Amino acid sequence: MDKQKKQEIIGKFKQSENDTGSVQVQVALLTERINHLTEHLKVNKKDNHSRRGLLIMVGKRRAFLQYLKDRDIEAYRKLIKELNIREIK
Repeated sequence: MDKQKKQEIIGKFKQSENDTGSVQVQVALLTERINHLTEHLKVNKKDNHSRRGLLIMVGKRRAFLQYLKDRDIEAYRKLIKELNIREIK
């Protein structure tokens, strides 16, 4: 992910002017990286090192989403709708 794309994502999901680390921003950045790595793994099926990294990122995103769901259900619903990801159980 290049610097411009990262700044664009941060700008879209930030909660305040200097926000770069809120849960929404972190989930959005992880989602972008997960989508990119998923495309990579479709081409490179035997790249198990990247597959492990993908699973770690999915786990982190899931933990962030669970935290957000527990704290602010409306922000959670809005975020999963904007990012087009499934609801966690």
